[in-house]
Amino acid sequence: MPAANLTHLHADGDRLTAAYLRDILARRQLTALFQPIIHMGTGDIVGYEGLIRGPSDSPLHAPMSLFKAARDNGLMREVESLCRRVVLERFAELALPGRLFLNVSPDCLLPQRPGSHGETLDTIRQIGIAPERVIIELTENQPTYDYALMRDAVLHYRDMGFGIAIDDLGEGFSSLRLWSELRPEYVKIDMHFIQGINHDAVKLQFVRSIQQIAEKSDTLVIAEGIETQAELLVLRDLGIGFAQGYHLGRPHPTPARALPAEVAQALSRNGVAVYPQRQAENTSVSILKLLHRVAAVPPSMTNNEVYELFLREPKLLIVPVVDEDVPLGLISRFDVIEHFARPYQRELYGKKSCRQFMDSTPLIADKDTSLQDLSYRMVESDAHHLFNGFIITDEGRYLGMGTGHDLMREITQMQINAARYANPLTQLPGNVPINEHIDRLLASGTRFWVCYCDLDHFKPFNDVYGYRRGDDVIQLAGRILSGHCDPDRDFVGHIGGDDFMLLFQSEDWESRCAAILAEFAGSITAFYSNDDCERGGYFSEDRQGRKVFYSLMSLSLGVIKVEPRQYYSHHQIATSAAEAKKQAKKIHGNSLFLDRRQEPQR
Repeated sequence: MPAANLTHLHADGDRLTAAYLRDILARRQLTALFQPIIHMGTGDIVGYEGLIRGPSDSPLHAPMSLFKAARDNGLMREVESLCRRVVLERFAELALPGRLFLNVSPDCLLPQRPGSHGETLDTIRQIGIAPERVIIELTENQPTYDYALMRDAVLHYRDMGFGIAIDDLGEGFSSLRLWSELRPEYVKIDMHFIQGINHDAVKLQFVRSIQQIAEKSDTLVIAEGIETQAELLVLRDLGIGFAQGYHLGRPHPTPARALPAEVAQALSRNGVAVYPQRQAENTSVSILKLLHRVAAVPPSMTNNEVYELFLREPKLLIVPVVDEDVPLGLISRFDVIEHFARPYQRELYGKKSCRQFMDSTPLIADKDTSLQDLSYRMVESDAHHLFNGFIITDEGRYLGMGTGHDLMREITQMQINAARYANPLTQLPGNVPINEHIDRLLASGTRFWVCYCDLDHFKPFNDVYGYRRGDDVIQLAGRILSGHCDPDRDFVGHIGGDDFMLLFQSEDWESRCAAILAEFAGSITAFYSNDDCERGGYFSEDRQGRKVFYSLMSLSLGVIKVEPRQYYSHHQIATSAAEAKKQAKKIHGNSLFLDRRQEPQR
């Protein structure tokens, strides 16, 4: 079709849309809906956001389509003016309680002509609503540049008694700037940061930061877009004052005046939500991080030449031997000097190839090898590799060297971070999040149960079957513990090694523990040889070097019940839980011990 014909079709379509829009305005074919906004602390409905819909079964039914057509046809002010009047009239007709959050775009807030500010005030007075009950909610659909004019307009409306809210904080073109410039009474956080907040540590941190800013600027925060109870409870625990979303009430022509009973009950219940945790440090960091560019020597170099090299460079400890980019071995400074210190050694071997004193079985790893994997190889190899270091290659070609000291430093730092925040092996929270969650539980005044979990005979299993198999067992334990806990109410933490901590708010904690023990008992045999399974254990050396028979691994759970105001710190709880775990380990096999001896501590 010719371009000119297409242009005419588009023009005809625009004229039809404009005519249809003017017909909607003339016949007032708009419908008001209201969605409740609740107070997190009391569960009361404090107000409603007024929303608008175009004619049903119409391409302009959805508000986005309606307002786009209005902008495209230069009718934005007329459409918004009618929307406000329809919402205000219906709000008054229904006699809804609380405040009305009235959507206004920033451009429409500004006066079109001198003195036009008073039109909105005249409208609500005619309808019979006090200005103090109306919150002008600024909805941003295009950039706003004239902030000085906007401040003057907001000040004018505020002087008339209206409150100000900013919608979709974090989503718009300049909502943070608007907050700073206008100092509104309310900010509404965009639903992107609300939905799934119980699973996303980044969203949680964003909302927490907004709440902290709001507290310092005397602004009230409304979280919108809440769709689940888990999201609601996380936001409540973050201190967010107000909430809105489908979980609390959908937009409706005749909205409810009270929360659904199950929502009100959840808000009134003691306890704390389980916050999402940040991911553990990336354990796939490669050994390329440890690369040192060490000049290699060819196998044709003599021992005398290597000796002179060590004398010239006192800090040089290891020399790699490489033939046409292929690593052959390592020469240790101490080996060369020790040999040459003996009588006649230099005369006998000085002119021979440096292969003479070379370690021909060095530890070699590709540059993409993870720090964790190399540490396993280092531990399982001969001790001299820790001092000699390792060769780093790229698809078999020599790149450089890494030292055992650097490897151990990196692994130790990873383990420290894992113990404090998140364990890289199980991806479960470490000591710091565990203690923070205990402190939140104590502050909430709720009853909860602390379960200290420990694997029995884990060290001898590691000695016999190796570290990799031991890690597999720890990961199994983490999955089993997590699988039998309520992710929204129960906290699963990994203290370190084979020790875990469960913080139960679930009243059926005991049956959950029984299920944990049953699944562990049924799964652990897969990690042993058939012979060990048949005889129910295996032999391993104890710390004194004696052969000792160990039963198959089992799981011990030591539990304490924490009543409100019984304990005052996570330190006290850790001590009591550790004692309960000791008692559980005295019981043979998979065991659960509830310590009933604990008295309230003063």
